[in-house]
Amino acid sequence: MLNVTILAAGQGKRMHSDLPKVLHALAGKALLAHVLDTARTIGAEHIRVVYGHGGEQVRAALDAPDITWVVQEPQLGTGHAVLQALPGGVLSAPTESSTLVLYGDVPLIRASTLQRLIETAAGGSLALLTAHVDKPQGYGRIVRVEGRVTRIVEEKDADDAERAIREINTGILVAPTAALQRWLPTLGNRNAQGEYYLTDIVALAVAEGMQVATAHPDAVWETEGVNSKVQLAMLERVHQRNIAERLMESGVTLSDPARIDVRGELNCGRDVGIDINCLFEGRVELADGATVGANCVLKNCRIGAGARIAPFCHIEDAVVGPDSIVGPFARLRPGTTLGRDVHIGNFVEVKNSTIADHSKANHLAYVGDATIGSRVNVGAGTITCNYDGANKFRTVIEDDVFIGSDTQLVAPVTVGRGATLGAGTTLTKDAPADQLTVSRARQMSVPGWKRPVKNTGPKKKD
Repeated sequence: MLNVTILAAGQGKRMHSDLPKVLHALAGKALLAHVLDTARTIGAEHIRVVYGHGGEQVRAALDAPDITWVVQEPQLGTGHAVLQALPGGVLSAPTESSTLVLYGDVPLIRASTLQRLIETAAGGSLALLTAHVDKPQGYGRIVRVEGRVTRIVEEKDADDAERAIREINTGILVAPTAALQRWLPTLGNRNAQGEYYLTDIVALAVAEGMQVATAHPDAVWETEGVNSKVQLAMLERVHQRNIAERLMESGVTLSDPARIDVRGELNCGRDVGIDINCLFEGRVELADGATVGANCVLKNCRIGAGARIAPFCHIEDAVVGPDSIVGPFARLRPGTTLGRDVHIGNFVEVKNSTIADHSKANHLAYVGDATIGSRVNVGAGTITCNYDGANKFRTVIEDDVFIGSDTQLVAPVTVGRGATLGAGTTLTKDAPADQLTVSRARQMSVPGWKRPVKNTGPKKKD
């Protein structure tokens, strides 16, 4: 049985924010949410989160049935934090269980690394995740005697020789739960910080003759924490670079891997191309041969095979059919579904509408709450007037309709198959199939009319 305890009680003073540190977002998701998701993937039987500063806000944001919340008040160090999870809780589980300690502000730890650490602890050992770094300043050092770990010394308590050690403690460890129950209540706080260090359990394990094993992450950035906005930004770029590399390794062409942001799940088919400065949120699917131009935002959408999204488009909760062209400067709002070979041009907005195969709206149009058939031409400046200030109504445009420029369709209204609407028409009644419908003021010219001119004469005296 594997218990996971996540320490998330830190105040995060260097973040200079009213938002609790573990709720700050990396790739659009709270730091603690990243850690929780990783804990779930490794088969944790129980997950406990130890919270403190801003705790109720943290709990409200991330509460779930599989999480037990434990408050740490006051915050007296990492050993004290894990101790809070002991009384009557999951850490009082059967003696064969192990406890993995993670940190709510260390978001990029990989499940594969944790699995390796857990395997290292098999057989009842205490297993530490350590790393070798060129600049160990600020970290606890792993002290070894004849190659065997004997203790961990925090930098503020270390002498010069110990500060020269480059193997550092990441803080992540796996320990037998029963051993934690013995060790944690005995910890002291006679150190430079006046805190109860979790790292002191290493010396206790050695004193009992327990093996202290170590495992290492594949990359040091997996174990890096967030204590400032600078560190948050650095890990964001690491994370995005990792995503970009995975995309390119799967065959996606990125114009610049340093200029893509994925805040969710991006799934790509073969021969997909993505230009610079694109943002993907939620779940986005790009089918074979789809391309996305520069400076686009795509959220919870599906882009069909061979479709082309031109630069500066916003697409949210929408489906773009195969071989369609969207943009530039187009917006597809929630509920939009485009069929095959649909063209949505510059400064066109579509909302809660379906547009069937081979139809087009190429310029300056608004299509809202509409059902549009195949081979329909929507002229420039056309709008569906779908809202009367209180209720919304639907417009139906059947196949093979031609709508002239600057047309207003006042819903609810239906345009019959093959109909033509003349430019400038305001349609308030259904337009019959295969006929021309036009409504506009009669054109007239006024002979002899002269345009007014500005009076530039002297002002009148009072």
